[in-house]
Amino acid sequence: MASVALASVFILASGGGETATIPLLGLPIAAVGWLDDTRGMSVRVRLFIQAVASAVVAWRFPIQALPWPGGHVTLGLCGFCLALPATIWCVNLFNFMDGIDGIAGAEAIFVFGSAMMLIAAGGGGASSLLSLSLGAVAAAAAGFLLWNWQPAKIFMGDVGSAYLGFLIGAFALSAAVEQHLPIWTWIVLGGAFFADATVTLAVRALRGERVYDAHRSHVYQRLARRWRSHALVVLAYTAVNVCWLLPWAVACVRRPQSGLAYSSCALAPLIVAAVLLGAGRREPGSVTSSC
Repeated sequence: MASVALASVFILASGGGETATIPLLGLPIAAVGWLDDTRGMSVRVRLFIQAVASAVVAWRFPIQALPWPGGHVTLGLCGFCLALPATIWCVNLFNFMDGIDGIAGAEAIFVFGSAMMLIAAGGGGASSLLSLSLGAVAAAAAGFLLWNWQPAKIFMGDVGSAYLGFLIGAFALSAAVEQHLPIWTWIVLGGAFFADATVTLAVRALRGERVYDAHRSHVYQRLARRWRSHALVVLAYTAVNVCWLLPWAVACVRRPQSGLAYSSCALAPLIVAAVLLGAGRREPGSVTSSC
């Protein structure tokens, strides 16, 4: 998955520019993911590599101003301080959410494909480097999903999920700095994953658990056991993405100054739903991340 997406974006990025460096900057994360899949890597080493790659991206694409009611709020160095942990979290949350057949691939298609279409619809141009790069990753995810749909024949692993999470964070910063898409739009597009992973981590942390230990307490994992189907869960998340989050993302594009309010309205019900559905709650026998 990662190799196909990387090759596609590199081909499209032959024209150069800052965006062309994003796939390269994510290579160390993909490499560490592969080593973790095959040999095992310590959490500290993985976090260090993620932090370095994320710091480079946050430095190359600093968000100096944020759309705000009445205009913009200047961030300065705070933009870097916010972008760094946000990108690291994107890497890890996408990895955490890759626990059942098809869910990560379907999410990647939605996020990258929707961002591409929104840029084109907003006048960014369907043929721009950023749009083509996003489309290439979405297409690679679609090809992967054909083989990862339940019952899966191939799996993404850390090498694919962590790399995709990095691409989401990096492309979000690039699109915001180049004024193609406000950062609020990306927060909304990834809202289903953000809400599930963030609430789960927060609940486990408040309970004193080591958040990096394997578990089965994400909402999607609980639903997969309850419904006895990975495919139904993926379809449910996709329905939320298309029917609920996409309209809010469009609203963020049309009125970026209201992006904070729109993204809050979009994510609030998902956060409440995650809490009600038991995100992060321990279940007897929950010792692995599989379903």
